[in-house]
Amino acid sequence: MSRIVMKFGGTSVANLDCIRNVARRVKKEVDQGNQVSVFVSAMAGTTDKLVGWVEEISPLHDAREYDTVVSAGEQITSGLLALALQDIGVPARSWLGWQIPFKTNQAHSAAQVEEIEIKALNERLREGTVCVIAGFQGISSDNRITTLGRGGSDTSAVALAAAIGADRCDIYTDVDGVFTADPRIVPSAQKLEKVTYEEMLEMASLGAKVLQTRSVVMAMNHKVRVQVLSSFTDKPGTLLIDEDEIVENKVVSGITFDKNEAQVMLIGVKNNPGIASDVFKRLANENINVDMIIQNETEGGRKTDITFTVAENDATKVEKILNGAENIDFKNLITDMNVAKISVVGVGMRSHAGVAATMFETLADRGINIQVISTSEIKISVLIEAVYTELAVRSLHTAYGLDSK
Repeated sequence: MSRIVMKFGGTSVANLDCIRNVARRVKKEVDQGNQVSVFVSAMAGTTDKLVGWVEEISPLHDAREYDTVVSAGEQITSGLLALALQDIGVPARSWLGWQIPFKTNQAHSAAQVEEIEIKALNERLREGTVCVIAGFQGISSDNRITTLGRGGSDTSAVALAAAIGADRCDIYTDVDGVFTADPRIVPSAQKLEKVTYEEMLEMASLGAKVLQTRSVVMAMNHKVRVQVLSSFTDKPGTLLIDEDEIVENKVVSGITFDKNEAQVMLIGVKNNPGIASDVFKRLANENINVDMIIQNETEGGRKTDITFTVAENDATKVEKILNGAENIDFKNLITDMNVAKISVVGVGMRSHAGVAATMFETLADRGINIQVISTSEIKISVLIEAVYTELAVRSLHTAYGLDSK
């Protein structure tokens, strides 16, 4: 007997037929004698509709009431799935985040899980009851509903799997697993049988939409075995594991892209000590994440140009912050939304030379200019014009030998 946590995203529970299909999948695990907990997202499109209502009725809304509204979708789905399971003879009950409870901090709409009380849940699992849990939800110390951010159901599932010592956490999506590139862009992309936590973390943070970044961090920290697979086929998925479990690492495991980037250029900044610290501290204080950074001295060292990237939806906020900063003296501020970040990822890069050279040569051969470069041990990212995104991804996929045979 194993303990299995299953998580189904919005497309997997998009309508009643889909929910019945999920119930049949859950029943298969139960019939094998496993103790099963199931997390569900809201039905496809529901959360977007709820967010739209909040923003329409109150553009400057109270974040606590925002969480109350947008968490409602998961409550509906959990109840419907519990009913569908009962209807096919599987003992089941639904749980909301506050009923377990999932205790979080008070960072509404982006709450962090601090503690999960599992006593009542454990009792139900031992009785053979399937626990159907509303993902994405928690409760703060002041007894208010919180949400874990978009995609937070992944984090909910991995957090519970860690807390109850689950043998595996299965994340069901609308794709068959993790691919070497987006199959919609690269038809020859291959599904990866196994991928390391580090590679998946880089892929998730660099644009791959298969898993939420926070869920991967949690799985890596707590050594939770996570499997990504499709709700709509019976094909094996992709298993997230430690690097030590992979016999031979590929040099490059995947190519990712992200068009939701904006490039910000501060031109002619006075080159005084601490100027970069002042710029980025102001952005950090407004919870704006900065990614790629370049700083170049100009005018014989008297001035400097600072170039960096932020999420596209933060660009206007960045302009307002920096234009309003009286102690930051610069000639011009230029924001470019027409950019995309292209990344190559692979733990094998640690021990192989020439990965960067291949990337730069491949892009140059296609006439694609590189604007910014960022690297880590297992990834190289470049910023290019957005119009070249698909050409860059397909070309790099071929250059690194990732096309399916």
